[in-house]
Amino acid sequence: MKSLLCLLAAACLMVELLGQQNSAPANPNGFPQPMNWTADQDHQNMMDQLGIKTLRRGPSGNESAPNQANYVPSKANPFPNLPDVLTLKNGAKVTTAEIWWKQRRPEIIQDFEREVLGRIPNNVPKVKWTVVSTESATIGTDPVISKQLSGHVDNSSYPLISVDIQMTVVTPAKAVGPVPLMMMFSRGSFPTPSSGSIGAGGDPPATEQLIADGWGFALINPINIQADNGAGLTRGIIGLTNKGQPRKPDDWGALRAWAWGASSGLDYLETDKAVDAKHVGIEGVSRYGKAALVTMAFDTRFALVLVGSSGEGGAKLHRRNWGEAVENLTGSGEYHWMAGNFLKYGAADATFGSKNAGDLPVDAHELIALCAPRPTFISYGVPEKGDAKWLDHQGSYMAAVAAGPVFRLLGAKDLGIAEDYHAAKMPPVNVGLLDGELAWRQHDGGHTDGPNWKYFIAWADKFIKHNP
Repeated sequence: MKSLLCLLAAACLMVELLGQQNSAPANPNGFPQPMNWTADQDHQNMMDQLGIKTLRRGPSGNESAPNQANYVPSKANPFPNLPDVLTLKNGAKVTTAEIWWKQRRPEIIQDFEREVLGRIPNNVPKVKWTVVSTESATIGTDPVISKQLSGHVDNSSYPLISVDIQMTVVTPAKAVGPVPLMMMFSRGSFPTPSSGSIGAGGDPPATEQLIADGWGFALINPINIQADNGAGLTRGIIGLTNKGQPRKPDDWGALRAWAWGASSGLDYLETDKAVDAKHVGIEGVSRYGKAALVTMAFDTRFALVLVGSSGEGGAKLHRRNWGEAVENLTGSGEYHWMAGNFLKYGAADATFGSKNAGDLPVDAHELIALCAPRPTFISYGVPEKGDAKWLDHQGSYMAAVAAGPVFRLLGAKDLGIAEDYHAAKMPPVNVGLLDGELAWRQHDGGHTDGPNWKYFIAWADKFIKHNP
């Protein structure tokens, strides 16, 4: 009998151990291990949470593929009418700045947070910034002070995940007071800034142009904040706040996480006496162009933005059927940029039926409108040089036109276009619309904002009243 009880006890222990293995075993300090899923596993988990059985396949960028993306203008606007940026959910019109700030803007933010980009949780830990090193350098012909910083996120609530943000801050050594500064999303290591390099279009690099004009710049590494893949969603700042467990449908995605990191960088810059923290801008290209636009939209402390070649998920209208589509962002390769709830708009079969881009409560023109009345510069290149048709330059221009009424309502100047967004056509390449706080310029280069920097700097100087 005794041996039988021992066997039963051993069997129970084995079952318990197996159960622990299947549910993220705890470490000696009692913290459960982070989930170690692939992007496909995490993506499937979100589909299961939402009751999605199948998603529509996103179009291909290969124009010879069976599911090639649409580039036929007559098919580009299946949902021609956008949500009215100046109409409240109750149908009332927004006629004053007060109604915009107190009612309409919060409505738009709520929709973006719930359905598109996700919410920043209330338990995000504090970031402690440390100056790791300070050195003198030269950029172009100008002496500068370069500071390497590390932003350590307090992980005492879950020590199994560490987040340390890299940022470099560079200011002119000869400045007699605080200088305006552009923060740029930049991957990789941060070598000491040096002279001699050439930027896009034969112009000096943006960093050299900024320093020569009396600006500073900061480079912040988004990958230190949050990995650019679905497998990383149980790590990084998103994983830290979730204690290594999967997201809920309205949790933030990588775009919002990168924007949070930029805001944390601005927290430091507000303490740096070399920086005019009231005139800090944000910049990025491609996926980081999306992140720059999101940063500007949600954090009103940023004074201006340069949005480079941002495409779907950035300045491009979701409702446009041209190039990259909502279905590309709901697939397992890019879904991590967005809130889990965004997957619903790529659903072919689900417990709620199906949804598409036309069901979204908001669109890109409203993301741009959230930046108003602060200076907002939308930049693109040309497909012939590598800024692919996939990005939908025209759809982004339409979004900028549709955001214009909010800039005007708040006392700023928009693109100055007479047509509404339905009929608006892009101006010729290299013809900038730079008279207002809302600006557009398509340069003749590729997938970069390099050729637009000299125009951006002059435009920004005018609006922040900076004398080089």
